[in-house]
Amino acid sequence: MSSKKSSLAALTLGAVGVVYGDIGTSVLYAIKEVFGSGHVAFTPDNVYGILSIFFWTLTVIVSIKYVLLVLRADNNGEGGLVAMLALASQAVKDKPELRRVLLIIGIFGTSLFYGDGVITPAISVLSAVEGLEVISPAFEKYVIPATLVILFALFAVQKRGTAGIGKFFGPITLVWFAVLAVLGAAQIITNPIILKALSPHYAVMFMWFNPGTTFIILGAVVLCVTGAEALYADLGHFGKKPIRLAWFAVVMPALTLNYFGQGALLLSNPEAVKNPFYLMAPDWALVPLVLLATMATVIASQALITGAFSVTKQVIQLGYLPRLNIEHTSVRDTGQIYIPLVNWGLFVTIVLAVVMFRSSSNLAAAYGIAVCTDMLITTILTFYVIRYGWKYPLWLCLSATGVFFVVDFAFFASNLMKLFAGGWFPLVIGGIIFTLMMTWKQGRALLNEKLRADAIDLPSFLEAVFISPPARVEGTAVFLTAEPGAVPNALLHNLKHNKVLHEQNLFVTVRNHEVPWIGMDKRLAIESLGHNCWQVVIHYGFKNDPDLPKALEQMRTRGCELDVMTTSYFLSRDVVVPSIGSGMAPWREKLFAQMHHNASGAADFLNLPNNSVVELGSKIEI
Repeated sequence: MSSKKSSLAALTLGAVGVVYGDIGTSVLYAIKEVFGSGHVAFTPDNVYGILSIFFWTLTVIVSIKYVLLVLRADNNGEGGLVAMLALASQAVKDKPELRRVLLIIGIFGTSLFYGDGVITPAISVLSAVEGLEVISPAFEKYVIPATLVILFALFAVQKRGTAGIGKFFGPITLVWFAVLAVLGAAQIITNPIILKALSPHYAVMFMWFNPGTTFIILGAVVLCVTGAEALYADLGHFGKKPIRLAWFAVVMPALTLNYFGQGALLLSNPEAVKNPFYLMAPDWALVPLVLLATMATVIASQALITGAFSVTKQVIQLGYLPRLNIEHTSVRDTGQIYIPLVNWGLFVTIVLAVVMFRSSSNLAAAYGIAVCTDMLITTILTFYVIRYGWKYPLWLCLSATGVFFVVDFAFFASNLMKLFAGGWFPLVIGGIIFTLMMTWKQGRALLNEKLRADAIDLPSFLEAVFISPPARVEGTAVFLTAEPGAVPNALLHNLKHNKVLHEQNLFVTVRNHEVPWIGMDKRLAIESLGHNCWQVVIHYGFKNDPDLPKALEQMRTRGCELDVMTTSYFLSRDVVVPSIGSGMAPWREKLFAQMHHNASGAADFLNLPNNSVVELGSKIEI
């Protein structure tokens, strides 16, 4: 019992640090953006109305939608948009057209994650460093350089992994939430009447009498729930109970106290609207508060960077991106990975965002569209999961997701008004990533179709070969092939040039599936082809770590002993040549050919020993 309690406490603390870092730093800019926009007249009733909208937005979107409903839709314990997409596509697998549309919607939502991944670190770190301006206006010129230095340091340490410093994330973020609560409570004590805003009727009255203004400010109000999707994305790391406990026991109370504290300050001092968060603190606490806020925003950014690595790996295994160089930063935790291209691609784009927008207020205009679109997509996918996957009645599914759809769509529509003020930026990033993903997926389909059309039947080919067999050499040859039952090009090259066949030959196809995990008991499907030859299909989920040598150890039960020193892996490294009339636009054919050329080899992705890999290639027209 004691170990269970300590485990729950440790997981809850970890969830506070990783899951809630982003939403926990929104207090730095959310209230400031609503009242600083100039759309809301500064009156006590309007302050009550805005705070009530904040509180009930947190309650409806985070507490009810994500914590109570969406967390239930786990995919074998895993969460996130990719896991939800896999659940939804499996639920409608008997409806191919609908499944295709849902896959496109889900992949578009996943692409927007990268747009959000650029804005979040930029606005979070920038808003924290802007506290220097509150300490002294003379520090204003150092805000941008300091932000860039902090961001560079954050991305530079990614290669070393975060296992060492990660254990401090939870305690530091817990201190951050404690400080939020204390700052807010101190202001509420001086002006307790602000607690009236807890009543939903203030939100309703504000919206009733100011419908146009309400619609406009929803684009700023949504800032208070940015990061809510992390509750679902990190489900597999922490589990439902710790995430829910952390929200209701720590995060929600701290955020509510801080937002209401800022409201209390604004009632007594309207001039504090320029930066209500920092102006809640006494002068002596400003420097420590800026330092703590910077640490909190760095932790929030770190969680998003780690999420970008994880999502990229999942998307690669689902077949929507080419293989990239993936480095493992921990020998104990295989989930600790580093992808250089993603890391420095994010950094360059974030620097561009900071330099272009130059302030958290300007960045707030770019923030929201990607988040709201992802929230809307999550709601849509949830409907199909509970309707077709869980077989709930239609009326219940519509009522359960309909309310959230209306709320999400209202926020989405409001954020569209910020499209030309900066909202285009994350959409352009998401659009580029979406184009790359769909081009790769369609290009691979065309390439596999071409390979199947030109393929030679493997059993028939071996039967012909063994009529007058070539010389057999010691050891095992592992031939990777995209399609089981087809002769791999590498085998043809080997026979043509070396005129030998190994003592044991494995023809291996790797299959990735739309489930998070596939256990070792279901990893291999083996078919004997005679003459010490086997057809092997290896199955992975999109969260499994592909390790071909480890998977093939199971071949020992079939009488095939693999000696590391005498096993060679033969890979086909084909060059794709674009051709007219393939089914894709010419520019997409060229893009796919370039992506195929630049893709990392299967050796790294499948954890093959480099000194045992033989790459043989040919040209293929698509």
